Amino acid sequence: MKRKQAAALPFIDLTAHHKPLRKAMLRKFGEILDSSQFILGPEVEAFERELAAYCGSTIGIGVSNGYDALRLALEAYGIGAGDEVILPTFTFAATAFAVTHAGATPKFVDIEPSTYGIDVKALAQAIGPRTKAVIPVHLFGHPADMDGLLAVARDRGLKVLEDAAQAHGARLGKRRVGSMGDVGCFSFYPSKNLGALGDGGALVTNDAALAAIIRKLRNCGQADRYTHEFVGYNNRLDNIQAALLRLKLKRLDVSNGKRQAIARLYGKLLKGVGTPVVRPGSEHVYHLYVIRHPKRDAVRQALADAGIPSGVYYPVPLHLQPCYRSMGHKAGDFPVAEAAAREVLALPIYPELSAADARRVAKVVNASV
Repeated sequence: MKRKQAAALPFIDLTAHHKPLRKAMLRKFGEILDSSQFILGPEVEAFERELAAYCGSTIGIGVSNGYDALRLALEAYGIGAGDEVILPTFTFAATAFAVTHAGATPKFVDIEPSTYGIDVKALAQAIGPRTKAVIPVHLFGHPADMDGLLAVARDRGLKVLEDAAQAHGARLGKRRVGSMGDVGCFSFYPSKNLGALGDGGALVTNDAALAAIIRKLRNCGQADRYTHEFVGYNNRLDNIQAALLRLKLKRLDVSNGKRQAIARLYGKLLKGVGTPVVRPGSEHVYHLYVIRHPKRDAVRQALADAGIPSGVYYPVPLHLQPCYRSMGHKAGDFPVAEAAAREVLALPIYPELSAADARRVAKVVNASV
């Protein structure tokens, strides 16, 4: 008798995640439909206040996506042609694209081998006369070494723009990510810990002058209608997305707690692979649960054969991407990041993942190594 194959497991289950909020979301959508306030509006203003308060900052600014949050912050600080911005080579390309599209030059550095955050020693060595800012990335949900980084940045007069796109709610001590540098930048891509039902982003800061410029830049350079102080952009957060994000923000800590519980279970079950390391004093929120193994591709194939999806974040570091070939980097320039790119593998993790399914994933991983 042929044995029944186990059902395929989703990498993330947004349908299950949204189910408890479905009625509230539909009700909120109806209210906005009746009001016809679709661009910016009261929900955006309320979300900006609530997000800032949650992060421990004084000002929030809703924008179109996480990439635009970074780019607008760079432009508002006047960082552009002739300037350099240091960032880790092991991150999503949008972090570097924001620098490039602002007119500045990304300067890549290597990462820590355990938490995948920017290597602070490498940062210090990379600072030059043209360096104006650094972008630490709180990768996979783990805070970067902000204490070490801020000490270097403040000593050298650098702006610190936190890329918190993967770390909503993560903490270093009592401080939330996004609130420790000069400005924190968030993405609300649907799969994020705090995800919209479409694109969305935001910045948090205590810098009122910076915020005033970004508010104008995001809205065609205008504070008063049809008076354009800057050559701005259409980078606004939609009112409907803000309304839905407000509902989800109230549940973020609970959702992150469920991710952390799954991560603890994985940590107990998995054998023979590297599992996430949490720096003392840090709180990891596990946007991704990333293991590593020298035979990563074999592990991934075993999971696929069992109907379990996985993901490689990121197979090609930024310094080796074709679009940055002109910078002259070669394989071996940043060995820690390159080793991670060969070995990391993200397993399914989301608040609704059952313990039984986590055990199923771990069983396949353990049998493959």
